[in-house]
Amino acid sequence: EAILFRIRTGCPWRDLPQEFGKPNSIFKKYNRWSKNDKFMNIFKLFSKHADKEWIFIDGSHVRAHQHSSGINNQDISKSIGGNSSKIHLAVDSNGNPIEFIISDGTSHDIKIAPDLVSKLDLTESEILCADKGYDSDNFRTQIEQTKTKSNIPRKSNTKSNNDHMNRNIYKIRHLVENMFCRLEQFRGIATRYDKLKRNYESSVALACIFLWLPLLVKL
Repeated sequence: EAILFRIRTGCPWRDLPQEFGKPNSIFKKYNRWSKNDKFMNIFKLFSKHADKEWIFIDGSHVRAHQHSSGINNQDISKSIGGNSSKIHLAVDSNGNPIEFIISDGTSHDIKIAPDLVSKLDLTESEILCADKGYDSDNFRTQIEQTKTKSNIPRKSNTKSNNDHMNRNIYKIRHLVENMFCRLEQFRGIATRYDKLKRNYESSVALACIFLWLPLLVKL
């Protein structure tokens, strides 16, 4: 409850209500669970219930608070807009989260996409849908090697046309955007306060678990 409250509000650990107990003890437990990938493992169990006929992927920037910086190699980059990270997310046919990767905020989506797709089980998937930012022949080849059709439009400056596109499926690509909106209702997700990448990953995983719960209760 304390960890979820902190992710919901984005408050510092020391500002947790006294009813939850000692903030330092709560943080140590959260840090230990993150180190052991407990939240990620639970999220993996939940995502096994996904409908993977169609998969949608995209990336979204998150502002990294100044308190989150100070440790190297934690996927926080600095640009003109300030410190930032990026969530690369895959959702199923119903818009439920099934996989994500955290990267620095200046990495282009297409650089992270191959790693994201390699973590997905596409044996039951017919179509993987993404926007023009993922326009790459190598990426399409990677998808099609799994016998999944890539539904990715080509950029306007290319010579090829978009006759391969399934426009009806592409119109519902907003499912992944909707999931980003739901994740960013958690203040601790919309702004990264965690110094360690693994702790921020656990925050995102816990938020995904929370969003999966109502569906699993019905099952």
